[in-house]
Amino acid sequence: MTALADLLAEAEPDEGGLVVNISPAWSQGRTTYGGLSSALALYAAQRCAPDLPPLSSVQVAFVGPLAGTVFVSAEMLRRGRNSAFVQTDIMSKAGLGYRATFVFMGPRESSIDFVKSPRHDEAPPSRDAKLYSGPGDFFTGMFEFLDVKAPNLGPAEFLRWARLRERDELDPMIELIAIADSLPPGAFKLLDGRMAPVSSLNWMINLLTPSPSSDDGWWLLHSRSDHTRHGSSSQTMALFNSAGDRVAEGMQSVALFT
Repeated sequence: MTALADLLAEAEPDEGGLVVNISPAWSQGRTTYGGLSSALALYAAQRCAPDLPPLSSVQVAFVGPLAGTVFVSAEMLRRGRNSAFVQTDIMSKAGLGYRATFVFMGPRESSIDFVKSPRHDEAPPSRDAKLYSGPGDFFTGMFEFLDVKAPNLGPAEFLRWARLRERDELDPMIELIAIADSLPPGAFKLLDGRMAPVSSLNWMINLLTPSPSSDDGWWLLHSRSDHTRHGSSSQTMALFNSAGDRVAEGMQSVALFT
């Protein structure tokens, strides 16, 4: 198992970017797990400047498959007094596989203070909970999970606790980004146990705190699709910490090949 912290430590600077050898254990079908790609991209973006504000938002396009040795580049698009926009690309031998825009933005004084994000009251897994992981040749093997059996979950909705098995020495925001895409698409439930390829096309995630934290590495993930038709699904996503606070929310477009 190649931990995320080890991948980052072994990344080699090269011509304004980073060369990273991605272990097959991080695979998601014929490509690399999207959360890992995003964590690598964020790591490169953070290196653009030593004094970046906290991460505020990310817009991701999963352009094509990535595997093996990849090149991660980052370019400062604009640096303002309070914000910075950084574009990251990840290339493999097959060409461009990933492109994202990271928005870093510091707090500003405002006369408006309105928060109505719903909290969650699900308790994190206990020490004796029966956790599960995926197989060693699939990215889910890098995680520990516990499904939440909430009675009000919809037909295309997941709610699951997740944490990285190896998370020491990770930047908290990189850890969060690596975890935030680890749920199956909500529409996956509509397959009723059948196996069929699914592929994320894009992903937008907004961070609701500049310094995410959660006890014992646990994060509660939620995904739900309310519209799946013609091989495409639109889903909303959210991530909560162990205290029940919503720390991120997003949206994703997913292709279903069935």
